[in-house]
Amino acid sequence: MQLTAPANRTADSTDSTDSTDSSRTTRAARRTGIHDTDGMAVAAFVLGLLGLLVLNVFLGPIAIALASVALWRGTARRGRALLGLGLGVADLLVLVAFMSADSTLSWSL
Repeated sequence: MQLTAPANRTADSTDSTDSTDSSRTTRAARRTGIHDTDGMAVAAFVLGLLGLLVLNVFLGPIAIALASVALWRGTARRGRALLGLGLGVADLLVLVAFMSADSTLSWSL
């Protein structure tokens, strides 16, 4: 695991390893990006599930946004992102149902 960016090489010290170093960096960045989208998919699922219980007015839209970005970037956890998207929508539907039952802009149990 590399925690810092590799040092830049000077122009006079170029050799055949420069291309392999750049391809390694590209692959590492790609793996990090995929890892980030997987995390977004899991976060969308967890926030959507939690939003069914508390703070659904905030957690629902956040779950929808995270799931959408994860799906757009091509996450490996597509099912989890779809569940997060569905739960985010369900959060907002629960909010609307409780608001219409109370005839107020908020709901309480």
